[in-house]
Amino acid sequence: MELLIMAAGLGNRFGGLKQLEPVGPNGECIVDYSVYDAIRIGCKRVVFIIKKENYDLFREKIGKRIEKYIETEYIFQDINNVPSFVTVPPDRVKPWGTGHALYTAKGHMKDNFILINADDFYGPEAFNDMKNFIKSNKDHNYGIIGYEALKTFGNSGSVKRGVIKVNEDNTLNNITECLIEKENNRIISHNLITNEEVKINNKSLTSMNMLLLNPTIFSYIDDLIVKYFKENLDKLDTWEFFLPDIITGANRDGYEKVKVIPTKSTWYGITYREDLDYVKDMINKLIEQGIYPKKLWK
Repeated sequence: MELLIMAAGLGNRFGGLKQLEPVGPNGECIVDYSVYDAIRIGCKRVVFIIKKENYDLFREKIGKRIEKYIETEYIFQDINNVPSFVTVPPDRVKPWGTGHALYTAKGHMKDNFILINADDFYGPEAFNDMKNFIKSNKDHNYGIIGYEALKTFGNSGSVKRGVIKVNEDNTLNNITECLIEKENNRIISHNLITNEEVKINNKSLTSMNMLLLNPTIFSYIDDLIVKYFKENLDKLDTWEFFLPDIITGANRDGYEKVKVIPTKSTWYGITYREDLDYVKDMINKLIEQGIYPKKLWK
């Protein structure tokens, strides 16, 4: 089992590289805790997707700590890594999105792998739920962790979340990107594209980009990314290729069924700089409860 971590985001709303921001008592970042949890469930290798220009800083701030405990590799998300018919806009700086980040890892993953974001705190319970799913579904290599909507707000007001629709056999039907808000003790959700209301409740499952995948996914992405680029050639200044395009597509096209794995874990994350103190407090509480040692890496 391997761990693939997307860490090439720009952090525009935060105002810097939030994936490198210390949140633990000894300078640990959120991703330190994710790697620690992954090692505890048996992951033997971690691959970081980063921007090439951040390699030295990323390795200094995070890599050197964890390389002693797990095999580590770094790969670079490059906006020029696109199909041959695509001309990248000269002023394009922003990466092509989470789907393209996964596409970047083609040829680098050797085994079944868990995919996560570097700046999301998933919690040990979610990793254990993934471990239990893998043990009980040895012939099924695709899954998505579903967080209860109410447990994904953290310190934020409104949030953007992928609302998961589940089939009767616990496979993924689709993911709808929504804006979710709390209003008078209930949750209101609207489709980000159409603005139509999407009916959910506190326990409705949402995606935080924690997936179980297999290297076979890259054969599917090869075809899908060509299709999506062709459909969006007139929008290349701003368009992005997202993970839900891949995951829902795999179901829709009959390539692979994705099982939904519910978790009771609570998500914490940093969107704005004001979120930092909240995340630090939550991690300190977990340390006080004995869930993590005070010094993560001895």
